Amino acid sequence: MKILVGYNGSEVAKAALSQAKSYAKTFDAFVHVVTSLEGGSGEKIEEISAAAENLKFAQDLLERDGIQCKTEQLVRGLTPGEDLVQFANENEIDHLFIGIEKKSKTRKMLLGSTAQYVILKAPCPVTSVK
Repeated sequence: MKILVGYNGSEVAKAALSQAKSYAKTFDAFVHVVTSLEGGSGEKIEEISAAAENLKFAQDLLERDGIQCKTEQLVRGLTPGEDLVQFANENEIDHLFIGIEKKSKTRKMLLGSTAQYVILKAPCPVTSVK
Protein backbone atom coordinates (compact mmCIF):
# COMPACT_ATOMS: atom_id res chain seq x y z
CA MET A 1 0.00 0.00 0.00
CA LYS A 2 1.19 3.52 -0.81
CA ILE A 3 0.14 6.64 1.07
CA LEU A 4 0.63 10.26 0.03
CA VAL A 5 0.70 13.16 2.48
CA GLY A 6 0.44 16.71 1.16
CA TYR A 7 2.70 18.50 3.60
CA ASN A 8 3.60 22.16 4.10
CA GLY A 9 4.65 22.15 7.76
CA SER A 10 1.48 23.82 9.06
CA GLU A 11 -0.35 22.52 12.12
CA VAL A 12 -3.05 20.92 9.98
CA ALA A 13 -0.37 19.31 7.80
CA LYS A 14 1.23 17.88 10.95
CA ALA A 15 -2.18 16.51 11.97
CA ALA A 16 -2.54 14.88 8.52
CA LEU A 17 0.97 13.43 8.85
CA SER A 18 0.06 12.00 12.26
CA GLN A 19 -3.06 10.34 10.85
CA ALA A 20 -1.07 8.97 7.90
CA LYS A 21 1.55 7.61 10.32
CA SER A 22 -1.11 5.68 12.25
CA TYR A 23 -2.61 4.38 9.02
CA ALA A 24 0.83 3.34 7.72
CA LYS A 25 1.55 1.40 10.91
CA THR A 26 -1.76 -0.42 10.70
CA PHE A 27 -1.43 -1.36 7.02
CA ASP A 28 2.39 -1.58 6.76
CA ALA A 29 2.27 1.11 4.08
CA PHE A 30 4.97 3.14 2.35
CA VAL A 31 4.50 6.90 2.84
CA HIS A 32 5.31 9.60 0.31
CA VAL A 33 5.46 13.07 1.90
CA VAL A 34 5.23 15.79 -0.73
CA THR A 35 5.54 19.56 -0.67
CA SER A 36 4.54 21.46 -3.79
CA LEU A 37 5.93 24.84 -4.77
CA GLU A 38 4.83 26.45 -8.02
CA GLY A 39 8.33 27.68 -8.80
CA GLY A 40 9.40 30.62 -10.90
CA SER A 41 10.54 34.02 -9.82
CA GLY A 42 7.83 34.21 -7.14
CA GLU A 43 9.54 31.63 -4.96
CA LYS A 44 11.80 32.98 -2.25
CA ILE A 45 14.89 31.16 -1.04
CA GLU A 46 13.46 31.25 2.49
CA GLU A 47 10.32 29.38 1.34
CA ILE A 48 12.42 26.74 -0.42
CA SER A 49 14.62 26.28 2.67
CA ALA A 50 11.59 26.10 4.97
CA ALA A 51 10.01 23.44 2.74
CA ALA A 52 13.20 21.36 2.91
CA GLU A 53 13.29 21.67 6.72
CA ASN A 54 9.62 20.69 6.97
CA LEU A 55 10.23 17.60 4.85
CA LYS A 56 13.21 16.63 7.00
CA PHE A 57 11.01 16.90 10.11
CA ALA A 58 8.37 14.64 8.50
CA GLN A 59 10.94 12.08 7.40
CA ASP A 60 12.55 11.93 10.85
CA LEU A 61 9.13 11.54 12.51
CA LEU A 62 8.15 8.60 10.30
CA GLU A 63 11.53 6.87 10.35
CA ARG A 64 11.65 6.99 14.18
CA ASP A 65 8.62 4.70 14.13
CA GLY A 66 10.12 2.40 11.49
CA ILE A 67 7.85 3.58 8.69
CA GLN A 68 9.34 3.47 5.20
CA CYS A 69 9.02 6.84 3.54
CA LYS A 70 10.28 9.19 0.88
CA THR A 71 10.02 12.97 0.88
CA GLU A 72 9.86 15.10 -2.24
CA GLN A 73 9.77 18.80 -2.95
CA LEU A 74 7.93 19.28 -6.24
CA VAL A 75 8.48 22.37 -8.37
CA ARG A 76 6.66 21.68 -11.62
CA GLY A 77 4.76 24.90 -12.29
CA LEU A 78 1.48 23.42 -11.07
CA THR A 79 -0.76 24.51 -8.23
CA PRO A 80 -0.31 22.39 -5.10
CA GLY A 81 -3.65 20.65 -5.70
CA GLU A 82 -2.78 19.79 -9.29
CA ASP A 83 0.67 18.61 -8.20
CA LEU A 84 -0.71 16.28 -5.52
CA VAL A 85 -3.30 14.76 -7.84
CA GLN A 86 -0.75 14.29 -10.62
CA PHE A 87 1.73 12.72 -8.18
CA ALA A 88 -0.99 10.37 -6.91
CA ASN A 89 -1.75 9.28 -10.48
CA GLU A 90 1.89 8.86 -11.46
CA ASN A 91 2.75 6.80 -8.37
CA GLU A 92 -0.44 4.73 -8.06
CA ILE A 93 -1.18 6.07 -4.58
CA ASP A 94 -3.78 4.12 -2.60
CA HIS A 95 -4.71 6.78 -0.03
CA LEU A 96 -4.04 10.51 0.27
CA PHE A 97 -3.95 12.60 3.46
CA ILE A 98 -4.24 16.38 3.46
CA GLY A 99 -4.74 19.05 6.10
CA ILE A 100 -7.47 21.61 5.61
CA GLU A 101 -7.55 25.18 6.86
CA LYS A 102 -10.61 27.34 7.08
CA LYS A 103 -10.54 30.20 4.56
CA SER A 104 -12.85 33.12 4.06
CA LYS A 105 -15.09 33.04 0.98
CA THR A 106 -13.06 35.85 -0.59
CA ARG A 107 -9.74 34.12 0.00
CA LYS A 108 -11.15 30.86 -1.37
CA MET A 109 -12.45 32.65 -4.47
CA LEU A 110 -9.14 34.42 -5.11
CA LEU A 111 -6.74 31.62 -4.22
CA GLY A 112 -8.83 28.51 -4.71
CA SER A 113 -8.86 25.60 -2.36
CA THR A 114 -6.12 23.01 -2.59
CA ALA A 115 -8.04 20.56 -0.41
CA GLN A 116 -11.23 20.95 -2.44
CA TYR A 117 -9.36 20.30 -5.68
CA VAL A 118 -7.63 17.22 -4.24
CA ILE A 119 -10.82 15.80 -2.76
CA LEU A 120 -12.68 16.16 -6.06
CA LYS A 121 -9.92 15.07 -8.45
CA ALA A 122 -7.79 12.49 -6.58
CA PRO A 123 -7.75 8.97 -8.04
CA CYS A 124 -7.91 7.43 -4.55
CA PRO A 125 -9.62 7.94 -1.19
CA VAL A 126 -8.70 11.21 0.54
CA THR A 127 -8.65 11.80 4.28
CA SER A 128 -8.86 15.47 5.18
CA VAL A 129 -7.74 16.54 8.64
CA LYS A 130 -8.28 19.85 10.40
